[in-house]
Amino acid sequence: MSLHRLAPGVHQQQNHLAGALKALRTTLELPGPFPAEVLRDAEAAVAGHELPALDLTDVEFVTIDPASSTDLDQALFIARSGTGYKVFYAIADVPSFVAPGGALDAETRRRGQTFYTPDGRIPLHPEVISEAAGSLLPGQLCAAYVWEFTLDAAAQVTTVLVRRAQVRSRAKLNYKGVQAELDAGTAAPVLQLLKEVGIKRVELERLRGGASLNMPEQEIQQLPDGGYRIVAAPPLPVEDWNAQISLMTGIAAAELMLEGKVGILRTMPAPDESSLRHFHRQTHALGKPWDGEMSYGEYLRTLDPMDPRQLAIVHAAGMLFRGAGYTPFDGAVPDAAVQSAIGAAYAHSTAPLRRLIDRFVLVICEALSNGADVPAWAREALPSLPGIMASSDQLAARLERLSLDTVEAALLINRIGQEFDAVVISGSKPTKNGNGGTVGKANGNGKQTSNGNGSGPSGIVQISEPAVTARCPGELEPGTQVRVRIVSSDIVTREVRLELVD
Repeated sequence: MSLHRLAPGVHQQQNHLAGALKALRTTLELPGPFPAEVLRDAEAAVAGHELPALDLTDVEFVTIDPASSTDLDQALFIARSGTGYKVFYAIADVPSFVAPGGALDAETRRRGQTFYTPDGRIPLHPEVISEAAGSLLPGQLCAAYVWEFTLDAAAQVTTVLVRRAQVRSRAKLNYKGVQAELDAGTAAPVLQLLKEVGIKRVELERLRGGASLNMPEQEIQQLPDGGYRIVAAPPLPVEDWNAQISLMTGIAAAELMLEGKVGILRTMPAPDESSLRHFHRQTHALGKPWDGEMSYGEYLRTLDPMDPRQLAIVHAAGMLFRGAGYTPFDGAVPDAAVQSAIGAAYAHSTAPLRRLIDRFVLVICEALSNGADVPAWAREALPSLPGIMASSDQLAARLERLSLDTVEAALLINRIGQEFDAVVISGSKPTKNGNGGTVGKANGNGKQTSNGNGSGPSGIVQISEPAVTARCPGELEPGTQVRVRIVSSDIVTREVRLELVD
């Protein structure tokens, strides 16, 4: 689920939405500026950095990212090889900048990942690394972990090799520009092959039962009447094709570690029946019912995220991706090794500038690929990494959830008194409080919704347009249609109050 981005001009001092979103940094106690000793550690690492001996600067790598990105983790090159393909995938060599046990290492373990807010981001590494020496910027001589894949005609992986090497990206490309060139037929051969391989990898994903959430880029705009609306840009096909290369690498990383019997996987169980039933009701409520006969992964591919109702379904599908965690192992292969949304064993390995765990996976995979010993510091860290990442992921999820609640409250501030058709997603009984009274509960998104008097039965309803989920008082039966009125909406408190019209 992606955070909504504030449009230019919305960052005004008197703008309550901008202020409420900015306040989340304090509310959630997100990391602040890097301590002085961490910055010194990073600057010393850059000053004393040495490139790997292997020279792969003749490989014509390119990066493909959003136009504004400067922390470039991945660069790729694809060529034909017989009836198949040769894929080179360079990943930023972050481990060479982070000394185990140093101040920078400790700070990255405290943060866990880069946090993205609607008004900016909080990086995992100081910018001297993440946006300069460690980033695969065009024309810059860089250290990288280079994954070399041989693919057959169906884009199935037949061989994998991982080596540290010095590389030089030829160009910093962006999704919109690449898609335009592909559509016009003027794209370079490497981009045409990315499309060819990407389409085949999407089909392989479908065959193994994988599922992807293709979220559009969303921007919040303020209206003349003081309200807000969301303007979305559709996800581009090239974004999916590029992501398929990353997924392929993560699957290969998992296979290397499972074969070597040491590493850490990203695992996730299949959705439980309760979640599937809840999702089934939401799809009916939003006008594009999922019959359950096709897999939910295939169903998600049929959705148009530019349709507000179908975008709400994409957001709702996030609950099917719950229970993800990290499974370390050293000497005994775990029984539950599959990431169900991907349909295969998988490991995070392609975003070390933005995610802590990738640094360890890269080091382990490079050693295993070359028959070398896994560094002791990487093995020793394995038991602690799940806890670090779980805490970081929980904080990122809270940031995402509260940001979404704030935005949903903003969407309703100029709709006070208006009535909407809604569908009941779930009903609930009154809950006893400590004094023997009854209180309402927060909705599934954690939004602070109210039933007006704080007591009595209530349920969660889905308004289709604007796509908002909130709690409403009353005896509500899941799956039924109701008429609700917006009583109040407060951006600062994220509180939305509804009432039944009937």
